Amino acid sequence: MMKKSKVFWGYAVLALVIYVVVQALITTEVIDLYYKNMLITMCINIMLAVSLHIVIGVTGQFSIGHAGFLAVGAYISAIITTKLMLPFPLAIFLGALAAAVAGLIVGIPTLRLKGDYLAIATLGFAEIIRIVFLNTDYVGGAAGMQVKYLSNWTYAFVGVVLTILVISNFTNSRHGRACISIREDEIAADAMGINTTYYKVVAFAIGSFFAGLAGAIFAHNFYIIQPTTFGFLKSFDILIYVVLGGLGSLSGSVIAAVFLTLISTYLANFPETRMIIYSLVLIIVMLYRPTGLMGTKEITHLFKFGKKGGTK
Repeated sequence: MMKKSKVFWGYAVLALVIYVVVQALITTEVIDLYYKNMLITMCINIMLAVSLHIVIGVTGQFSIGHAGFLAVGAYISAIITTKLMLPFPLAIFLGALAAAVAGLIVGIPTLRLKGDYLAIATLGFAEIIRIVFLNTDYVGGAAGMQVKYLSNWTYAFVGVVLTILVISNFTNSRHGRACISIREDEIAADAMGINTTYYKVVAFAIGSFFAGLAGAIFAHNFYIIQPTTFGFLKSFDILIYVVLGGLGSLSGSVIAAVFLTLISTYLANFPETRMIIYSLVLIIVMLYRPTGLMGTKEITHLFKFGKKGGTK
C-alpha cells in the first residue's frame, strides 16, 4: 500500500508539473494559439483513445462506433451552453452523462453479439446518431451548429487526467480483472460465474462517458460543429490509436494518440499525404509489431527490473 501510494503521488506531482509548465508557456505566449490548439486536440484524442481502450483493449469488444458517443457529448454540451446558457462545466458533465446513457442504450441489446456482428451494430448506431443530428434543425442540421469557444488547456488537461485515472483504476480493480477475463476467454469467464453481459455493458458505458467528455471539449474548441465531422472515418481514426498503441495497453493508446496527432497536425494541409502515412505506419506496425507499439504492457513495465537485472 505504501508503494502504491508513493507511485500515485509521483504521478500526481508529474501531472501538476506538466500542467504548470504548459500553462506558464501559454500565459507568456511562448506557446501561441496554433500550438495551444494542437495541445487541446492532443488531449481530446488521448481521451478518445483511452475511452475506447477500455472497450476493445480491456474487455475485448470490437466497437467501431465511438464517434457516435463523441457526437452525443459534443451536441448535448453545445445545446446546454448555446441554447440554455448554462455553465460550461455543467455542460461537460451532462454531455458525458448523455453519452453514457447512449452507451447503455446501445450496449444492452448489442453486447450480446460478438466480433463482426458487434462491430456492424456499433457502426450502425454511430451512423444513426449522425443522421439524427443531420436532420434536426434545432442543432443546425447539415449546416452545423455555432458553438461558443470555451475550451482551454485546463479543461483539456483535467479531462485527460480524470480519464486515465478512472480507467486505470477500473482496470486494476476486480471489475477490471473480470473484463480482462472476458477478453481472454469469454466462455471460460462465463463458466466461472462472471456476468459477462453486465461487465461488457459497464465497460461500454464508462468508455462512452469519457468519449462524451472528449466530445464536450471538442465542440467548444471550435466555433462550429457539423454532423460530417462524426462520420465512420472518425471512428476508424480512434480505432487506429488503440490498435497502433497495442490492444490492452493504456499507455500505448496514449503514445499512439500523441504520435498520430502530431503527424495529423503538421500534415493538415496535405490530407492525402496524411492518409498515406497512416496506412504506411499501420502496415509497418502490423508487419514488425503485430501486437502494437506496447502490446499488452504498460510503459511502467520498462522501468521495473528484477534483482538480477531482468525485467519482471
